[in-house]
Amino acid sequence: MSTFFLSIALGLLFLMLFSMYRALFGPTVLDRLIGVNAIGSKTVILLLLIGFLYERVDMFVDIALAYAFLNFVAVLAASRYFHKRKGLYEESFMD
Repeated sequence: MSTFFLSIALGLLFLMLFSMYRALFGPTVLDRLIGVNAIGSKTVILLLLIGFLYERVDMFVDIALAYAFLNFVAVLAASRYFHKRKGLYEESFMD
């Protein structure tokens, strides 16, 4: 069973690369925020899979919930900041 969870975790890490690309090279700030949020959501699932691998799901559920809440608040704060700055839908100047 641990081989199954390990293979799922490795597949999830591979899928996180696509979100990392969107977070780093997204044409707009909104694309980057969505990429960062997707990475945070996949990290929560990855924490739960690690809990299953170590057979300590109860401890890792608490950590995953705290991380999910911090991810939600951080993305919400960043989106409000860029919305107030009127730069949420404009192209970034990093290019």
